[in-house]
Amino acid sequence: MQLFDRFNLGNGFSTYFRIDAALDDELKDAVYRVRHSVYCEDLHFEAVRADHREIDVHDAHSVHCLLRTVSEPYHPVGCTRIVLADPSDPDAPLPFEETCAASLDRSILDPARLPRDRIAEISRLAVHRNYRRRKGEEHGPVQIHEEDFASGDQPRFPFIPTSLLLGAVALAERSGIDTVFVLTEPRLAAHFAKLGVEVIQIGSPIEHRGLRIPSVMHVEEIIRNMRRILHPLWHVVREQIGRGFDEAEKRKRLTE
Repeated sequence: MQLFDRFNLGNGFSTYFRIDAALDDELKDAVYRVRHSVYCEDLHFEAVRADHREIDVHDAHSVHCLLRTVSEPYHPVGCTRIVLADPSDPDAPLPFEETCAASLDRSILDPARLPRDRIAEISRLAVHRNYRRRKGEEHGPVQIHEEDFASGDQPRFPFIPTSLLLGAVALAERSGIDTVFVLTEPRLAAHFAKLGVEVIQIGSPIEHRGLRIPSVMHVEEIIRNMRRILHPLWHVVREQIGRGFDEAEKRKRLTE
């Protein structure tokens, strides 16, 4: 019996985790602290900050999600974000457009020709060292392994990276985004394909903190084509992310 036939992934996820749109200062602070622990302390991609918060210039026009444990006190597990076009300068390039300026194949897709308010970039996916499960992986980037998808006496499913990817999709959907770009490891793109997510390469690989491939995904296609077994997990993630947007909109109406 295959892993995907053995249990409801939505129920499995909800037993241990919750995922929220980080739309207020408290949740954003938790996101920045997870990022600092991973990008500054573990991977040394960025300099250590005195306030233990990793923030860059793109956060001002990004939407974040935060993955936490379901039981109180909620322990931060991981996070990611979608970088939107800068409303003060919509034609300014997204981060990947600068990093991959020389390697993009614009005959496949030219980001500069797309409506800027309908595109975003998924980035800063980070998982706290306490939840990078295997010994020796605590100080490396999050990984997905073949055995995570295998059947057996104790099959596993990569809830953390998968729910963060789906969280980014939910953020994009609620933000009116059609097309998302990502700089991804080749192996991670292959594993996304196992979930029914088509990751289309749009340029040659570059060296950027390891080998990275510029790729594009279409939000509607991700939702339409994801494997049927993922649907319960997607519905949970979508509902939890959506709840944060609904509450933020309600607060905004009350203050107007």
